[in-house]
Amino acid sequence: MKSSKHIVYILECRDGTYYTGYTTDLPHRLEQHACGKGAKYTRGRAPLSLVYHALFETKREAMQEEYRIKQLTRAQKEKIITEEVQTNEESAELQRKRDR
Repeated sequence: MKSSKHIVYILECRDGTYYTGYTTDLPHRLEQHACGKGAKYTRGRAPLSLVYHALFETKREAMQEEYRIKQLTRAQKEKIITEEVQTNEESAELQRKRDR
């Protein structure tokens, strides 16, 4: 069975809105969004910033998470994004300490 990554991501659009999507190739998908070939929602809302992404073992898990995030309020999405940033900062700090 082919092993692939399943990614759910959130983009912040120029107008401050969020777009949530699913992909198996995040760099390629971000390029599509940037070129106006991604989702209709993101066209005309560039520049876009990747503010969150999560990896899943199966497509089903990823699709369920994408759906769950799309049902959230803006405040709830912002909480997910903030927690992700804090987790990344903590991970980077731990790595710096290990590298010393």
